Amino acid sequence: MKTSTTSHTIEAAKKGDQTAFTSLLNQYWSEVYHFILKQTGNETDAEDITIETFSKAFSSIESYDNKFAFNTWLLTIAKNTHIDLIRKRRNLHFVDITDEEQQYNNIIDDSETIEDELIREQNLEIFKNYIRLLKPHYQEVIELRFFQELSYNEIASILNEPLNNVKIKIMRAKKLLAEIILKQIDQNFSI
Repeated sequence: MKTSTTSHTIEAAKKGDQTAFTSLLNQYWSEVYHFILKQTGNETDAEDITIETFSKAFSSIESYDNKFAFNTWLLTIAKNTHIDLIRKRRNLHFVDITDEEQQYNNIIDDSETIEDELIREQNLEIFKNYIRLLKPHYQEVIELRFFQELSYNEIASILNEPLNNVKIKIMRAKKLLAEIILKQIDQNFSI
């Protein structure tokens, strides 16, 4: 059952109040994270799914119906995000190992060619150019998390910030980066 304070926080978040978003993240992070951790058994997946859950929830908070408990709404988003991840991973498995002869015919040579390496480097440079469009503090967390592959705790220690602040900063950086990329794609296709 949600308290009156939570109701006011949700209403403030619906109006775009960043403090309200942070408050909701702090209040529900642990519940969502532990729910997903039980489902996945993997801390990294649980963190990623939890971040994605809050990103989706905050992006569509206007659609939240206060007839339902806020944590139930969040856990439903988390469950669906986890299901999406499972489906994506299932689609990556294409080798049929039931037929021993076919098994070897279905294996793809995934060694990187020179062309693959050039394309990867070009895509990485394009991606880094998008990152440069972010504010410096968002650039920094993206660099630490995705290029240096540091944990949230390590980033919090380096930045001397609370763990939840780092999590929400990374979530916001990812969301802003996605918006920048989509905007650039739209501009390129409208030319």
